[in-house]
Amino acid sequence: MTRLWTGKGDDGTSGLLYGGREAKTSPRFHAVGDVDEAQAAIGVARAHATPGSELDVILTAFQRDLWVLMAEIATDEPHRGKLIPGGSLVSTEMIATLETVIDDLAARFELPREFVVPGEDLASAALDLARTVVRRAERSCAAVAVEGSSVIPYLNRLSSALWTLARWVEGEPRRARGS
Repeated sequence: MTRLWTGKGDDGTSGLLYGGREAKTSPRFHAVGDVDEAQAAIGVARAHATPGSELDVILTAFQRDLWVLMAEIATDEPHRGKLIPGGSLVSTEMIATLETVIDDLAARFELPREFVVPGEDLASAALDLARTVVRRAERSCAAVAVEGSSVIPYLNRLSSALWTLARWVEGEPRRARGS
């Protein structure tokens, strides 16, 4: 049986992709942790979807994309040349795919023109929570993403996609004023 623990992190450091170690308290590992939490929050939202449904497929793709994003963030700058677009480096195609998802969903219903109150049902509430976790991850990643990286645009679009999915799933949202 393969051991699930190594003990290497007992000194307060974590390993970087392609080598090196860094303090677990570093901004990089705060960012990786926030993205990991975002991926788990999307998993909670996905748990409210019917297996194999459009929502399940879309959210699974987002979760897989976040593995790519975490790989990029967990790579030290001298090793960035080893990253593979779409595999361990966020690509512009990944962002374009998110934009297509957002536009496709938004074309299916009338978007609210004012603030909405989250929580009309469990799925939309979980999507809204995932969106806020993605926003935190975006702020954390802004501190460590290298110039020219597509990490921040990807997370920005992902939060928009989650908001759009939440509105699509809930049907008629509760408006901040009145209804």
